[in-house]
Amino acid sequence: MRIRVKHQTAPRAKKVQIGAAPFRGAPIRTCPTPELETDLLGQEIQSPKRKNAKPEAAALREVLQALTAHPAVAWVERMNSGAAKVGNRFIRFGWTGCPDVLGQLKDGRLLGVEVKAAKGKLRPAQTIFLERICRAGGVAFMARDCLDVMRELDRTGGKQDGN
Repeated sequence: MRIRVKHQTAPRAKKVQIGAAPFRGAPIRTCPTPELETDLLGQEIQSPKRKNAKPEAAALREVLQALTAHPAVAWVERMNSGAAKVGNRFIRFGWTGCPDVLGQLKDGRLLGVEVKAAKGKLRPAQTIFLERICRAGGVAFMARDCLDVMRELDRTGGKQDGN
């Protein structure tokens, strides 16, 4: 038994002149040549000097990378602290003097690192909190870059080479 199936094909597109309906009112424009300071989509390219617009954020990234890679560190986490108004409620995150980074060394000690930009200074509440961590047997310090992290962890016995 033979079954005939009629194949359905897509309808052919009609040829339409440019400027005829439905394209009337939408003139064809050519894009101007992008200037040197724009990308292909015409967005302004950020110049390299903008990288340091938030120097503390850059320092925080560098310090977190150094702590994560250090063999004596078990774990580290960024502590967000501050406050925000949500609706008619005022919500505080963290606590006064809380360091930017909290973690733990592999020997069990608490790790607290306050990250500051090149010209940043510790507030009194931050100094007190870092001292509280040190008095309790933990490791706490202020860091501006990865060199500060390595120096302080080596100074406080954070080596994991066989100590």
